Parts: sequence; structure tokens; C-alpha cells
Amino acid sequence: MRRLAGAFTVVVVCLFAVSLSAGEMREIELNDGSVITGEILSVAGSAYTIASPSLGTIQIEESKIRAIRRKGEVRPAWDSNVQVKSLQETMMSDKQIMAMIGSLQDDPEFQEILKDPGLMSAVQSGDIATLMNNPKFLKLLSNPTVQEISKRVPR
Repeated sequence: MRRLAGAFTVVVVCLFAVSLSAGEMREIELNDGSVITGEILSVAGSAYTIASPSLGTIQIEESKIRAIRRKGEVRPAWDSNVQVKSLQETMMSDKQIMAMIGSLQDDPEFQEILKDPGLMSAVQSGDIATLMNNPKFLKLLSNPTVQEISKRVPR
């Protein structure tokens, strides 16, 4: 059961990370309370490269970011979950894990979920019941890349 819970969390974090590079406008809330609107172009190491209509192309250190959400969206419920946030930070600071997450962008199963607004809304809001009742999402738990990421993430 613990292994399933770990894989579940990894899938949610992977979907969130992959969705960041989907070319949509995001609101990046900084630790000081300010908000930058822009498209996330890339994540390299611990820095995000963002194209902002008002600021141009800028880099922001992950440590300065409180939350990232779709423009106009309420802060994701699971963003305040310390365990998930910690896992997200751990995964995003590991270059090998980020490369594996990046490879998921081309995975048809991940693409199917990324294109499903209902499922992505459930990911963003932390709606576990919806996710655990969706066969497409459950299938991702056995994805070989997800399993490999799950093994590499310290618990």
C-alpha cells in the first residue's frame, strides 16, 4: 500500500511538472507575495526560465517561488501539503529525475491526461477521489518511467 501511495504521489508531481511546460500562461507567486505572469520556457537545475509579457525573458530560482498555477486559478489545494511539496522540490532538484519527467512529455498516456481538463483540474486541486477512480490515471501508476522515478525518490 505504501508503494502505491508513493507511486500515486510521483504521478501527481510528474503530471504537475510536465504540465508546467505545456505553453500556457502561468502565475508564479514568489515568496515575497508578488506574482509574475508568464510562460514557463524551461526548468534547468533549480532555475525557471519564464517569458513574461511585462518583464521579458527572466530566470527565477526555485527557492524564491511559493506557487505556480494556471493564470486566474486558485492556489492548488495540494500545494500546501508539506509532504507533496517536499517531494516536488526533491524531484525537481535532481537532474536525472527531471530528465525522466521530461521524457514523459512524449508519452501518449501522459499526453492523454494532460489534454483532459477534468483530470488536470483534479491534479491541480488534489482531488484524490477523482484521480483514483480514473482508469487512465491508475494506468500511469504502472508506467515504467514512473516506477523508475518512484524508486529513485528518497522516502
